[in-house]
Amino acid sequence: MSLDALKSAVPDYAKDLKLNLGSVIGNSDLPAQQLWGTVLACAIASRSPKVLRELAPDAKANLSPEAYTAAKSAAAVMAMNNVFYRTRHLLSDPEYGTLRAGLRMNVIGNPGVEKVDFELWSLAVSAVNGCGQCLDSHEQVLRKAGVDRETIQEAFKIAAVIQAVGVTLDSEAVLAE
Repeated sequence: MSLDALKSAVPDYAKDLKLNLGSVIGNSDLPAQQLWGTVLACAIASRSPKVLRELAPDAKANLSPEAYTAAKSAAAVMAMNNVFYRTRHLLSDPEYGTLRAGLRMNVIGNPGVEKVDFELWSLAVSAVNGCGQCLDSHEQVLRKAGVDRETIQEAFKIAAVIQAVGVTLDSEAVLAE
């Protein structure tokens, strides 16, 4: 399975998604590890079995075993953090922001890959999951590390397209039943 198989599965009414999928993955300027780690983490975050089945083999072929595991780790820890921090941010009582989180997130400190790559993947997953506080936090870490806005935007463009493809293909599967 592959990117081409995924693109061919996108219905004609969503041609823009098909074109964008080819563009953000096939023509990305990101280094392979940043690109495919972002793709894998976002495919997991999209919760779309079809998207994950199609993109995971390409990600595995383009990532070291450590990077493949780290991208999965980014998706896992951000699934938790995005709910926690988004909820704390959305509650009108600011006292929640003063309480200790008490959640383990050791992988953020030692992800097994370059910290910048893990932060980029975490930012992309946070875009899929809609956590503004996490987006701000990861963007600030990336900017302090010298990552330019274009690279950061590339990650959340990938997130947007993968999420949209997942929603479209999953809804088509339900409608075909």
